[in-house]
Amino acid sequence: MNIAVVGTGYVGLVTGTCFAETGNNVICVDIDANKVERMRNGEVPIFEPGLELLFERNTKQGRLSFTTNLAEAVKDAKIIFLALPTPPGEDGSADLSYILGVASDLSGIITDYKVIVDKSTVPVGTSELVHERLAKHLDPSLFDVVSNPEFLREGVAVDDFLKPDRVVIGTSSEKAQAAMKKLYEPFVRQGNPIIFMDERSAEMTKYAANSYLATRISFMNEIANLCEKAGADVDMVRKGMGSDNRIGKRFLFPGVGYGGSCFPKDVQALHRTAGQHEYNFKILNSVMDVNQIQKTVLAKKIKRFFGADLAGKTIAIWGLAFKPNTDDIREAPALYIMEELLQAGAKIRAFDPEAMEHIGQMFGDRITLVDSQYDALEGADALAIITEWSVFRTPDFNKIKDKVSTKAIFDGRNLYSLESMKEHGFHYESIGRAVVEVPKTKVGSSNGQMV
Repeated sequence: MNIAVVGTGYVGLVTGTCFAETGNNVICVDIDANKVERMRNGEVPIFEPGLELLFERNTKQGRLSFTTNLAEAVKDAKIIFLALPTPPGEDGSADLSYILGVASDLSGIITDYKVIVDKSTVPVGTSELVHERLAKHLDPSLFDVVSNPEFLREGVAVDDFLKPDRVVIGTSSEKAQAAMKKLYEPFVRQGNPIIFMDERSAEMTKYAANSYLATRISFMNEIANLCEKAGADVDMVRKGMGSDNRIGKRFLFPGVGYGGSCFPKDVQALHRTAGQHEYNFKILNSVMDVNQIQKTVLAKKIKRFFGADLAGKTIAIWGLAFKPNTDDIREAPALYIMEELLQAGAKIRAFDPEAMEHIGQMFGDRITLVDSQYDALEGADALAIITEWSVFRTPDFNKIKDKVSTKAIFDGRNLYSLESMKEHGFHYESIGRAVVEVPKTKVGSSNGQMV
C-alpha cells in the first residue's frame, strides 16, 4: 500500500518507519527542508530506541522516503496520515491550525479517493472540522476522514507500534474501514483487537486513556505526600495496591510529576472540552493542580535542607528528559526543579544521556552541562535525581560520597533502598518514604575525642 505521512515528529516518524517495515511504500513530508535533508542523508532527528535500525533498513531498501512537497507525497497514496503538532493554547485547548491548514492544502491537491487519517491527538469533533475543510474544494466522494489515535510511549514507541495492545479506528465509512483493516492486520496477528467505532468516540478514547493514566500518577503522588506525613512507606503501599488485579501495578510509581508531550497537553485539552460542554470535570482540576505542585517538591526538599537561600550551593542533577529512553524535555519536571533552584541562587551541574542538547538550547550558560554523571558531582553540595535512567540505578556510591560535600541525595524517583542509603551513610530524601539522616558524631566532653 502507498502511504503518505504528513509530519515527522515522534509520532509521524515512528508511524512512517513502522509502516514501511511491514512492506508498505511510505513518503513522509515535512515543511522543514533542513530536517528533510538530514533524514535523506540517513540521520534520525529524534532519539527513540530501535528506530534507527528500522529507519536505515527501510530507507536503503527504498520503502521510506522524505520530501517537502505535499503534492508529491500524496499523489499515489491511498492513505494519508496527519501526524502534526497540536500544542495547547493559553486556555488549554488544542491548536488545530496545523491540521486544518494541511486539510485545506489537500483539498486543492487530491484528484482520486483517499483516506485521510487524524493520527495526531485531537479534540472531539476534529474529524468533522477536517471533513469540512476538505469538502470546501473537494467532492466528498473522493475522501473519508478517519480518527486513528496513537498510543505510543516514548522510549518504547517502536515496540508499541509493531505490537499494539489494540488499534482504535473511528470511521463511519465501510470503504475506509476496509482499507484501515488491511493496513493494520499485520500488526495484530497475535489476536489483539482492531476496535472500530465512530469518529468522536475514537477521539475521546485517546484523551480518556491518557487522562486516566495521569490521574493514577497524581493519585500516587498524593498518597506519597501523605505517607511522608503519616510515617508510612509508599513503596510498601504501592506493592499492596498493585497486587490487586482490579488495580494492577502500572503507573503507581510516585515521583516528581508527569511531563512530556502527551499527558499535560491531553489532560488540559480534555478539561477544555469539558468546559466547552459546560461540564465541570472536577477530577481533572485536581490532577493538574497536584502535578504542578509535585514538579517542584524535590526543589522544596533541597531548600528545607540547606535553607531558602541557595547562594553558594552547587546542585548536581542526574536526568533531564521527562522520562528515560528519550531526549524529549517537553514539560519535563527537571525544567521546573532547576528553575526553582536557580531562582534560589544555586548553581547547577547537570547530566542526561540524551537530552543535553535540548536543555542547552533552553538554559544556555545558566547551568553547566557535563559529559558524565560523575562529572556533575564535581564541587557539588548535593545530588538530585530527576529521571530514572538505568545508568543511575547502580552508581558508585563511594564516588558520590567523595565528591558531594554534604553526602546528601535527593531522589525524585526512589531508585535506592533506604537500607542501602543507611549503610553508605548518606542523607537521603525520596518521595513518600522516611528521610535517612547522615549518622552524627559527637565530641566527648572529657578528652575531646570523637566518640
